[in-house]
Amino acid sequence: MRLLQQMELFVSGRDGYHTYRIPSLLVTRSGTVLAFCEARKNGGGDAGDIDIALRRSFDHGSTWEPYRIIADLGADTIGNPCPVQDRNTGTIWLVLCRNAEDGHEKDILAGKTARGVLVMKSEDDGETWSEPKDITAAVKRPEWTWYATGPCHAIQLKSGRLIVPCNHAALQPGEERSGPYTAHAIYSDDHGESWQLGGIIGEHTNECVLAELPDGTLYMNMRSYHGRNRRAVATSKDGGLTWSEITLDKALVEPVCQASVVEDGQGGLLFSNPASALRENMTVRASRDGGRTWAVEQELHAGPAAYSDLAVAGNGAVLCLYECGEQRPYERITLARYSRV
Repeated sequence: MRLLQQMELFVSGRDGYHTYRIPSLLVTRSGTVLAFCEARKNGGGDAGDIDIALRRSFDHGSTWEPYRIIADLGADTIGNPCPVQDRNTGTIWLVLCRNAEDGHEKDILAGKTARGVLVMKSEDDGETWSEPKDITAAVKRPEWTWYATGPCHAIQLKSGRLIVPCNHAALQPGEERSGPYTAHAIYSDDHGESWQLGGIIGEHTNECVLAELPDGTLYMNMRSYHGRNRRAVATSKDGGLTWSEITLDKALVEPVCQASVVEDGQGGLLFSNPASALRENMTVRASRDGGRTWAVEQELHAGPAAYSDLAVAGNGAVLCLYECGEQRPYERITLARYSRV
């Protein structure tokens, strides 16, 4: 492995935003690299005035356009960017979540304020974007309170299905509280024109990411609240309509944090996360056997680190967009590029 470059794409405190968080990557069929994140206007918290920022690269992540805001709903929160491109139409779909500026997670979980699901699209490699469209009624059950897409990329299956990893929590009957976080998937079989709810996975899981294995099995890797600092895993044989029981992957240590998985283009998987019981030590691992075993491939940052997303550039370089810093994990969002040869 040869580390080619690390560069700061979003630096907290710059360009009028307090904090940049929640990185997401997409490499389009033409090779353009899109780097998304949340631009948090007035503070580092998950609620408040939060917009969606984007930078693009046309040389496999070596250089980048200046950042711009592609979604701004006034003072409301819009976040959890989860992009996927339809390889047949070329349309890029960006699935997002929305809540009011004062819609803190504890109030959403108590059923006191709402959280919705939106989708935007681009038909010109991310140059321009449609206005957000609300798809909440199609993909969220009435009793669900919390809802989150990704956060990271979604995928398109060999069948053509677009599928997005998500999670939710449900209000407990007669109470002002929700049950445990639970991962699920949503999908579209008509090239993104409509969306529907897929299978629901086991409880005590939330932020999650998908990959399709060479035999067509869907692999879901999830943030786990089982108290063992290990990633949760489930699989699907029917395109995400039903899922296996959860297992905990002993090789994938986590501090209860988001992580990313991507197909590596060679029949294997790549996985990134803070490989520690703390939010530190951003590491990429590789699996050649569908996630059954993992080997460390590239250590990127030994210090504070948190959320990340992976992609493989058109020239084969591995890209990891991740949160990191020297004193805390949210000082900047950095892009690492490395070659596997």
